[in-house]
Amino acid sequence: MDWIDRLNEVVSYIENHLGDEIDYERLGKIAGCSAYHFQRMFAFLAGVPLSEYIRRRRMSLAVADLQGGGKIVDISLKYGYSSPTAFNRAFQSVHKIAPSMVKGGGVTVKSFPPLTFKMTVKGVEEMNYRIETREAFRIVGISMPLQREIEKNFFEVPRMWQRAQSDGTVQKMAELMEGSPEGILGVCVCNDREPWRYLIAAASGKSTEEFEEYTVPGTDWAIFSGSGTGRSIQELEQRIYTEWLPTSGYDYGDGADLEVYLDADPEQTRYEVWVPVKKKRK
Repeated sequence: MDWIDRLNEVVSYIENHLGDEIDYERLGKIAGCSAYHFQRMFAFLAGVPLSEYIRRRRMSLAVADLQGGGKIVDISLKYGYSSPTAFNRAFQSVHKIAPSMVKGGGVTVKSFPPLTFKMTVKGVEEMNYRIETREAFRIVGISMPLQREIEKNFFEVPRMWQRAQSDGTVQKMAELMEGSPEGILGVCVCNDREPWRYLIAAASGKSTEEFEEYTVPGTDWAIFSGSGTGRSIQELEQRIYTEWLPTSGYDYGDGADLEVYLDADPEQTRYEVWVPVKKKRK
């Protein structure tokens, strides 16, 4: 099945289960990747986090239920909210009015139709990359658990980096660094076999009691180089998911995501983005 077809199948699945608790792992399996990888791709492609898209679709349908005379308590339960208060909060976050106002009519509400993914021609700027097959390698560093809804991590991961830079942790890792990849690593371990976590680490074979160890499984990576700030690396990642991956002949693999910082200067760093890939199924 084509990559775009799989994304549209995911949208169809969501539409058919808006009244249920939606299983993100199931969405990832339909798309052919982990739940984490799918959420990341979805946010880049749709321009909105997956959880927010689902919330908007539910609140769009809730308007029709309210206009049809449905009771708020029943509609709350229908869309997975434990109380009318929680439903009211979600409804106001989308429509900016209370659900009780809709029942009286004469108010303006918002409609968010289902997404449809289509292939578009982009890629005005060239993208240079290499495919590299690597055996498993050992890293040492610090880690934090990641939330299942990935946008909740967008605040915590930068704070983790700030602490690690200010308290000397990054410098200590640099002193242990040996082998490849060379640089301080940001590692997302987000497959469906083990707990999700994010590591700031360095490749090293040296013994250490101060840092935890992790073995990054071997796989194929598509490796992209760039330079600039933290924002520029996010822009590169967005281009990888929206421009390169759909037409590359590769699917997202099941390995770890790596950001390799070759220069620790946060204002003007050199970096590589390592995306785990596998040849597209025919």
